[in-house]
Amino acid sequence: MIEVSELSKVFHHKVALDDVTFTIPSGSVFGLIGPNGAGKTTLIRTMNQILKPSKGTIKYRGVSLNAVHVRSFGYLPEERGLYREMQVLEHLIFLGQIRGLTKNEAKNAANLWLEKFGALPWSNRKISALSKGMAQKIQFIGSVLHHPEVIILDEPLSGFDPINVDLLLEEIKGFKVQGKTVIFSTHNMNSVDELCDEAALIDQGKLVANDRVSKLRSNHKTGNFKVRFRGSKIAFAHALWTWFELIECLELSEGIYEAIIKSRGGYQFNEVFSRLSDAVQLELIEEQLPVCMTFF
Repeated sequence: MIEVSELSKVFHHKVALDDVTFTIPSGSVFGLIGPNGAGKTTLIRTMNQILKPSKGTIKYRGVSLNAVHVRSFGYLPEERGLYREMQVLEHLIFLGQIRGLTKNEAKNAANLWLEKFGALPWSNRKISALSKGMAQKIQFIGSVLHHPEVIILDEPLSGFDPINVDLLLEEIKGFKVQGKTVIFSTHNMNSVDELCDEAALIDQGKLVANDRVSKLRSNHKTGNFKVRFRGSKIAFAHALWTWFELIECLELSEGIYEAIIKSRGGYQFNEVFSRLSDAVQLELIEEQLPVCMTFF
């Protein structure tokens, strides 16, 4: 579907992308993972032809990416921006027409999305009157109401509360069911686990790894687990016995601790649980990834 080949971008001697190569399969949810400043947004802007690469190519369906392709993409930029004095429905119609819809097509599509997101009563409100979360919803709607086959989302979950994060995640899953290709940029590996089929890890402009998410996890296991528990720190330490090494243990509040432990024998999640659950009240067990995959 989308082939990125030896892509580089240099800004005044600063290398933002350095010889990046990967392929995004059609009909998949593809994660771009990396810390702030890794080059994810530069890559996305290049895919949208906002930036011209210094070197390399991008192909879409086997031919060089061009303005006709990009016009049919859906794009939610990291830097959100709406015209504050326009009304919500008016703004969405405007965005739809830019993407090739007629006024009536844009209006009908906008109303359907507004109803789905519980925002129909806000149709005649100015953008300036919206909360940050509601404005985020409107910008998301504006990026998808023209039924794009490729949807590019740059840090789409930032600024949303948990309820709206779940709403957005469900929509992204729905796009996959419909056979759309979704490119999902984030620094949060948990959302990648839930959504993405494949992922590219980018750090300091370089491609660190590119594979199926399950394989990336398997190949980059550290044997470390984060454990949050209630109870006795001493009982917890005794329960580790020779199976696990205690790396650190912090008291979050009275009687509640968070620890990092390291497996000494390749133990998995269920084995961690069974070894510790009789000694303390477990609240969280989370396998830890190396720095190149967590970016925290």
